Amino acid sequence: MPASPVTSRTPGLVLTEHELEVPLDHARPDGPSITVFAREVAAPDGLDRPFLVYLQGGPGHESPRPTGSPTSPGWLARALADHRVLLLDQRGTGRSTPVGDLPGLSPQEQAQYLTHFRADSIVRDAELLREALGVRRWSVLGQSFGGFCALAYLSIAPDSLEAAYMTGGLPPVGRHPDEVYTATWARQLELVERHYARYPGDRERVRALHERLTASPLALPGGDRLTARRLRMLGNPLGMSDGSDALHGILELPEESPGFRHDAADPMGFARNPLYAVVHESCYADGATTAWSADRMRPAVFDEDPTLLFGEHVQPWVLDDVAALAPLREAAQILADHPWPRLYDPAQLAVNDVPVAGAVYAEDPYVEAGFSLETARAVRGARVWLTNEHLHNGLRADGARVLDRLFAMAHGRA
Repeated sequence: MPASPVTSRTPGLVLTEHELEVPLDHARPDGPSITVFAREVAAPDGLDRPFLVYLQGGPGHESPRPTGSPTSPGWLARALADHRVLLLDQRGTGRSTPVGDLPGLSPQEQAQYLTHFRADSIVRDAELLREALGVRRWSVLGQSFGGFCALAYLSIAPDSLEAAYMTGGLPPVGRHPDEVYTATWARQLELVERHYARYPGDRERVRALHERLTASPLALPGGDRLTARRLRMLGNPLGMSDGSDALHGILELPEESPGFRHDAADPMGFARNPLYAVVHESCYADGATTAWSADRMRPAVFDEDPTLLFGEHVQPWVLDDVAALAPLREAAQILADHPWPRLYDPAQLAVNDVPVAGAVYAEDPYVEAGFSLETARAVRGARVWLTNEHLHNGLRADGARVLDRLFAMAHGRA
């Protein structure tokens, strides 16, 4: 049974909190349970509008925390014009039962626990929440990994959906993770070279830092050390529209300064969200074993040139270099060897009758556009906006325009 909802108000918004106990393993409804949290957000005059469930990127990241006057995140005001928005903290994140060290469990038990944190389980959580709220159908908006969840929703419970919108998150279906990471490494190489063309001095700065850190890693706040390979994770934000400027802002700081040490410490947020590191590759495993695919598919040029910065590529050494991940090191290796079941149902997608619209970003280094377009062709009735106006954060950078376009496409107005 859901806990009694708690409602509060902030300028321009009415917020209602929902908590629900759900099975850890939906195949064992009488087994151990976890808590899932969601925050309902409505305009004061929109308390009866239809629901739009927001599925956050990640995996392993909670939904944003809304504010009013001005409404944040920026896309929320546009969404609230037509909907109530349900911000779901996906299992393991935010106020849902968190995933941290998983103390008291053996590595095998930790790994078994973590097999239940993929898109299929998130969809089944959402279904139990929908039933608890007495909602017949609702729409979903999936950003990045949230789009993977939306496609799983179309595979598992399409009759529960009015519409599905995806931004930078139409996943590959049936593709092996090796194919995925071959493509994302190539995109990352393009973006790194574009950054150095914009900020030519940064290449020598990275080269000098690499030599300095190879000789002597730098002590970081919290006791970790900045190694030469860990420095290269600074390239991950290059997939965002403001990522190049943000990277330059870090690199121009003196390496001994508190600012540099803080900003360079954890650009991928692994310490805050360890689930992101441990299950990331599994979100691409649509019936496959990952075996540290990103590490195996890394092009030789990245080994030859230390100034080439990494993207969203979780490599096994991060479990050694990031102390917060150490308690899950052995479990992560077990998961890398795990044969994952399929996430999507191609037969169901081929007969889909739910309106689907997706924004596909042509130069996105996290979700390869070519595979997204291939998936769109396999989903009956799906419509796609292919654009190079945005990188992966188009929803955050220009949310009202992106949603306007997707809403119109899904309902035949564009």
